[in-house]
Amino acid sequence: MNGAGLPSLASDPNAVFRNSALYREFLLEREEILRHKWYLSEQAGHDVGFEKALLDWIVKHRAEWRNLREKEIAKSESRG
Repeated sequence: MNGAGLPSLASDPNAVFRNSALYREFLLEREEILRHKWYLSEQAGHDVGFEKALLDWIVKHRAEWRNLREKEIAKSESRG
C-alpha cells in the first residue's frame, strides 16, 4: 500500500487500471448493459445473449446514459 492507502504497483500491477476513471466508467456501462440483457431476456422468455443486449442498448440507450453520467460527474466535481 502507498501513503494514500492504495495498493502499490509492486504489490498489484493492475491497480492503475482498477483505479482509473476510464475503467470505472467501463464497469458502470457494463453493469447497465447486463441489466438491459436481463430485461430483454425476461421479455423474450430466454437468454438473449450479451451481444444482442449490447447492440440494443447502444442503439436505444447509450447516448442518454452518457449524458446523465456526464451531468453526474460534473455535479460531483463541482461539490468536491
